[in-house]
Amino acid sequence: MNFAPILPELILTIGAIVLMMVAAFMGKRGSNLCSWASVALLLGAVATLGGEPQHAGALFGGQLVADGFSAFGKLIIYLCAAVAIVMAHNWFERDFEHAAEYPVLILLSAVGMSVMVSATSLVTLYVGLELQSLSAYVLASYRRTDDRSAEAGLKYFVLGALASGILLYGISLLYGFTGTTQFEGVAAAFTRDGTTSIGLLFGLVFLLAGLAFKISAVPFHMWTPDVYEGAPTPVTAFFASAPKVAAVLLGVRVCLDALGPAMDAWRQIMTFAALASIFLGAIAAYGQTNIKRLLAYSSINNVGFALIGLVAGGPQGASSVLFYMAVYVVMTLGAFLCVQRMKGEDGEYIESIDSLAGLSQTRPGLAFALAIFMFSLAGIPPMFGFWPKLMVFNAAVTEGLIALAVAGILGTVIGAYYYLRIVKVMYFDAPAGQPYARGGNALETAMIFLFALIVSPLGYLLIGPLGELTGRAAGSIF
Repeated sequence: MNFAPILPELILTIGAIVLMMVAAFMGKRGSNLCSWASVALLLGAVATLGGEPQHAGALFGGQLVADGFSAFGKLIIYLCAAVAIVMAHNWFERDFEHAAEYPVLILLSAVGMSVMVSATSLVTLYVGLELQSLSAYVLASYRRTDDRSAEAGLKYFVLGALASGILLYGISLLYGFTGTTQFEGVAAAFTRDGTTSIGLLFGLVFLLAGLAFKISAVPFHMWTPDVYEGAPTPVTAFFASAPKVAAVLLGVRVCLDALGPAMDAWRQIMTFAALASIFLGAIAAYGQTNIKRLLAYSSINNVGFALIGLVAGGPQGASSVLFYMAVYVVMTLGAFLCVQRMKGEDGEYIESIDSLAGLSQTRPGLAFALAIFMFSLAGIPPMFGFWPKLMVFNAAVTEGLIALAVAGILGTVIGAYYYLRIVKVMYFDAPAGQPYARGGNALETAMIFLFALIVSPLGYLLIGPLGELTGRAAGSIF
């Protein structure tokens, strides 16, 4: 048996087990060691992604696949996980909350996400998704002394269990009517008689409903604002990046691979989910006063745009989704890094939007970086965040979905308001409470600077290399 294609998963799994033992014996004294060792393991896993084994094709009897699509997803996931570990290093109280279990949970979640983006069977799809989710439930409630964190973990767990049940029901229906759990076999069943049976349609609907919960698409978005607000900020940044990328890429593979012959059926579902996510994410954010809650609705809004690329289908649509998610995680992580740098005079972290008033006067560098991320998230040119939106709209127009593209553009205009509102508060309102940035962490500052450069107009230099990479990755599933 050749284990080289799953070397990244082996590195993270064995590393997580070893670090779990370190955490058991050293306790909180091992938190720094576990954190930096976890970052090293993730970067080591990234280094293995460019080799030939990562394009080996079907593995373990068709349960997994090693191709360019999964390798691209793992690259984003591992880098986001590493950033989430670095963010937590100085956020949790060092002698109280910053325990060694945090990076171990991140590693195990990354393993689950690796399985998700590589799954070519309904069984491995579910196993990977649950491994990721079980770690996420604990991470959401990581702050034991914070009622909001406990509430976030409980809500996430209860609603996640409901979504898992829906997903399992869809999987059981598809298996019952097709006799297989392989994506290839499911696709063959949809074309066997030239028509799709009611049983297969019900299975398709329940499967997509379960996946919609994981990407927080409307109408299965209800958990997102509460969990994002209540979870610790590094955890929220992690939720908004790596798991979302894994779930979106899993949805792309399921729809275009397993459910490809039933495109007319799932395209209607995904069109509704895309438009509903865009407009609800834009409108519901208007009255928010908590910036983490606003960024939760921003993530719902952005998922809607990514789904437009999925609805377009084909290599161009899939490539636009990959490009969109790659740029989205940079914008989102940068925004959360800026939010994490803010503290009040009493030492408490600032999450209120009104508390950012006058930030351009008190912390001009941080305000400028946050403004760049807000303009980019809004898709306002010349920021680089404009280009991924243009790509998904272009993919939709190419497929003749002009009305969908026009609706998406309208949603962009509506959603721009609440991003610009943050810029207005920082630059035009009088200073409130003299918030100050956390100092002394050069690594966080460097990441904010790097992410701001990427999503600034300089990011257009990446269009060629990133577009070629996403094009090859998308082409590997067709």
